[in-house]
Amino acid sequence: MVFERQPGSLGVGGPTVDTVLDAGAVRPGGTLSGRVELAGGTDGHDVEQVVLELVARVETTPGEPGDGEPGSGEPGDGAGVVAFGRYPVGGAFRLAAGERREVPFSVRLPWETPVTELRGRPLGLTLGVRAEPAAGDDGDRSDPAPLRVAPLPAQEAVLQAFEQLGFGLRSAALEHGRIGGTGQRLPFRQEIGLTPSARYAHQLDEIELTFLAVPDALEVVLETDKHGGPSSGGGHDTLSRFTVPHTGPAGPQDWDDLVDGWIRESVEHRESYDCHAVFGHESPAPSPPSTPSASSTEL
Repeated sequence: MVFERQPGSLGVGGPTVDTVLDAGAVRPGGTLSGRVELAGGTDGHDVEQVVLELVARVETTPGEPGDGEPGSGEPGDGAGVVAFGRYPVGGAFRLAAGERREVPFSVRLPWETPVTELRGRPLGLTLGVRAEPAAGDDGDRSDPAPLRVAPLPAQEAVLQAFEQLGFGLRSAALEHGRIGGTGQRLPFRQEIGLTPSARYAHQLDEIELTFLAVPDALEVVLETDKHGGPSSGGGHDTLSRFTVPHTGPAGPQDWDDLVDGWIRESVEHRESYDCHAVFGHESPAPSPPSTPSASSTEL
């Protein structure tokens, strides 16, 4: 699923607008640069402001609205276009008939921006950047320019560690809603589905991985899923949360050992406790023990 790429038009005879991004992928928290290209129509227009908007196609449950665009989140649609960042990038100016003008921009992506590719291979997610030049009473936008986002070094290290431990990439999706008990800020989350290694195949059907980055650390949320067994938690999935600095684990521990420890703690947590948190909700967690637990681990 991709965004169509056609310059937007501000009414009949009005100016057209297109968003052009600089080449290459950007990382979460990094700088996104490019330009908004405007071409005057048959008449002059007073442009009040140029606003840049980050958008994503997000899976929704029936009845959850998107932004009202056709096929983008009407109740029962199953997918919606969700805006997750707005940046004023240009002030008021007069765009004469037939005039061409460029508005350069440089903005910082949110730290929770989803990753769209891994080692250059797309994950099948759709992010975009569109411009909205307010011209009089018109409120049209450009069609979104596809946004490529590469993982942070710590995110890539975690994914590589899962691969080294024998886990496989099953899926990647954007899901509407927040994870209870975390510092999540965006109205949706990225879920990366991993198939278990042979070592954990009898204990897990799948691990769903979510990254919640902040400027100095990476929160990693693991949702362990096992259907039909005595530790299935009544059909609920168990969440475990871990935090690691972007620089990686301290001391002699490497990423493989760190991630393997997370998996073991998550499995033990699942087998020892009933589910105490599910996506989109927050419920009381067990009282923290004297040593770090699977539900709250600081490194």
